[in-house]
Amino acid sequence: MYRLPRFMILAKRLPSAFTRSSAILALLVAPLQAAESPTQAYPVQTTPMSGGDGSVEQFDHNAYSLPLGNMSMTKRLDFSVGNSFFRNPWVAAPASTEARDGLGPLFNTNSCQGCHIKDGRGHPPTGDESPIALFLRLSLPAQQAEPEVLEQRGALPVPNYGLQLQTAAISGAEPEAKMLIDYRPREVTFADGTSVTLQEPVYSIAEPAYGELPEDLQTSPRLAPPMIGLGLLAAIPEADLLAAADPDDADGDGISGRANQVWDLRTGSTVMGRFGWKAGEPSIEQQGMHAFAGDMGLTSSLVPQTDCMPSQGCDNFPNGGNPEVSDDVADFVTFYASSLAVPMRRNMDDPAVQRGAERFNALGCASCHTPRHRTAADAPRPALADQIIWPYSDLLLHDMGDALADKRSEFKADGREWRTPPLWGIGLAQTVNPRAGFLHDGRARTLEEAILWHGGEADEATEGYLELPEDQRAELIRFLESL
Repeated sequence: MYRLPRFMILAKRLPSAFTRSSAILALLVAPLQAAESPTQAYPVQTTPMSGGDGSVEQFDHNAYSLPLGNMSMTKRLDFSVGNSFFRNPWVAAPASTEARDGLGPLFNTNSCQGCHIKDGRGHPPTGDESPIALFLRLSLPAQQAEPEVLEQRGALPVPNYGLQLQTAAISGAEPEAKMLIDYRPREVTFADGTSVTLQEPVYSIAEPAYGELPEDLQTSPRLAPPMIGLGLLAAIPEADLLAAADPDDADGDGISGRANQVWDLRTGSTVMGRFGWKAGEPSIEQQGMHAFAGDMGLTSSLVPQTDCMPSQGCDNFPNGGNPEVSDDVADFVTFYASSLAVPMRRNMDDPAVQRGAERFNALGCASCHTPRHRTAADAPRPALADQIIWPYSDLLLHDMGDALADKRSEFKADGREWRTPPLWGIGLAQTVNPRAGFLHDGRARTLEEAILWHGGEADEATEGYLELPEDQRAELIRFLESL
């Protein structure tokens, strides 16, 4: 069995107290009143319309699956067609379902919905389950690659295995390997003496079927993220996002967000990335077509090659056409992915939620989880144009410390950096999928666990959270649950 290097973790017990000035301690521990809050630089959301006019009032297991509320009826037909190709399984070729054949021969899942459960988060496998919504990115150290490879692919593929570990295969083909996960307990203690036991994942690869894995193999676990609001995120002006970047921390606040620079297949040039766990994709379309290729082994006009390496013999199996995902289907799926609405916020009049919102800002969480944006007035679709939205993300890369480091670069993102994930709708994540996990690999079972894993640029905020008494921690969680 090939044992991966142990992934990060809090190497020592977090101290139970931190040195802080009396003014900062007063800010973190005392009840916060909006009138005297020093955090006015960060807006507090006062409208339930987190996704602008397209927000929807849906709070059950279908909360993530509705079209934009302000979308025309004619466009809803396109949404429904896209939904059918997103939801229904693809099959191996040849098949009578010609519009959805060509699966594999190597793949991770047979449908988009298989990973993005009810359009929401995936979950890690348990027991003897096969991993579906969680997979491993693969690569070799970047210094071994030619500059052009890094510029256009973001990482150096592994011989015989490519850039992603495929753990399933059609009949007659061999899956690349098995991905195994062990969890080790890790205790974190609050200043008031209470504690939480985190679970530290340790990944390994067993039974590689296409040759030995290299000793310097780099891996990165990735869990399927929620799909809501992607079209709105795409419509935020790039200039607004870049204006918030501070790669050298020129203002000295300890927050050094920066934009990833990635290859755009449509333009054949390097542009800003904003989608994916490391902002490695420039557009919803490219993210989707790469998912078809890597997750399901399906070609498209934009991504005509899957992650199968020549030595693996995938060309010996029947295909589902050239390309397997037709341009029409690709357009419908991209439209669907860009049209999923954001649920409205709930319980905003609850005083505990309001205090939690103020404390979220006071701790500095809003420094990366930027509450408010405005989409471009000239966005290509009217339903997405000129909307005030509350995604709680700057879409920039941030150093999250050793505990969350995957030690694998992707374009300009290094092994400690992750894109700030949007928080809108997060309070419904486990309503949509009761087994949903948080963070890039689902290791956090609760929102509090997700907070406690934050390090690097988030160290001060996490330490501040550890100092809070239990009732104030609960208020912050109540705020997150309201999103």
